Amino acid sequence: MDIKLLTDSIIRQTTVLIAQLSATAGIRAPLAHLADEVFLTLSEELEGQGLSRKVVADMFGMALRSYQRRVQRLRESATVPGKTLWESVLEQLQREGRATRRALLDRFPNDDPEAIGAVLNDLTQSGLVSRAGNGASTLFTVTRDEDRKLLAREGKLETAAALVWLDLCRHRDAQPSELAQRLGLDEEIVSISLTALKDQGRISVDSAGQLSATAMVVPVGAEAGWEAAVFDHFQAVATALTTKLRRGKTRSASADTTGGTTLTFEIRAEHPLAPRVLGLLQRTRAELNELWTEVESCNQRSPIAEDELQRVTFYFGQVVKEAEEES
Repeated sequence: MDIKLLTDSIIRQTTVLIAQLSATAGIRAPLAHLADEVFLTLSEELEGQGLSRKVVADMFGMALRSYQRRVQRLRESATVPGKTLWESVLEQLQREGRATRRALLDRFPNDDPEAIGAVLNDLTQSGLVSRAGNGASTLFTVTRDEDRKLLAREGKLETAAALVWLDLCRHRDAQPSELAQRLGLDEEIVSISLTALKDQGRISVDSAGQLSATAMVVPVGAEAGWEAAVFDHFQAVATALTTKLRRGKTRSASADTTGGTTLTFEIRAEHPLAPRVLGLLQRTRAELNELWTEVESCNQRSPIAEDELQRVTFYFGQVVKEAEEES
């Protein structure tokens, strides 16, 4: 098995998906932080699986010292120990209200100027900070709380609320801080999302302050919530593959309860079996929706205790490509 070839192919396909998402409906999603975020997350996962830092550094093609420096830069500021550079720069701006690029570089002398620039760009793109001017005299100003909340409501809230709702369906009794960390969202946006979801009757809070969510359904044709649906499907596929690999299973078996099957049908417009093939998505979706509704009704009559709960995530999809799209 050529693991390198497999990894390269998955990365390439994932990159195509990210590029398409970033350009969907004219949206220009900020990507400046992407490389660092992928590096840090991947390094943490590899170390978490028991690999030494020297081995992980070699996998990235880096000297151990270079690897450690980059991880340290991303995990915490060299000037302010115990905090990431992102947090440190934001806190500095929040204390001062505003500061020039030159002043910030002077405030964090032990940190890489390019890293500080990347943080400032990310803060600006996320709406937490506004920018005026250029060069060393560029002035960065913290966005007021009321303005930030407005940006959250008008920009990210719909997507954030859908993701928060989905996560609560997957993780019962999750705390807002857990949601923010797991989803990579600002806690303030999570808080606003939770308020909106409560107002809509999609989540509830018991007397002990525990959050719970109703089952999430994104209807066919719905314009809102598609981001959560995309994430849910991608997460389902990735989780199934990861779970199988962690169990050391690289081959399928007839009795498998975790895994998937991919079939490609070659047809033409007048093919005698074309209607049956093209109708697979519609038929399967209808059958699954009927079964899901039956299971939900049964669970409402006889709730399942948390320690007995077994989650079965079933995923499927269909894509039709014309001959010109293949070239």
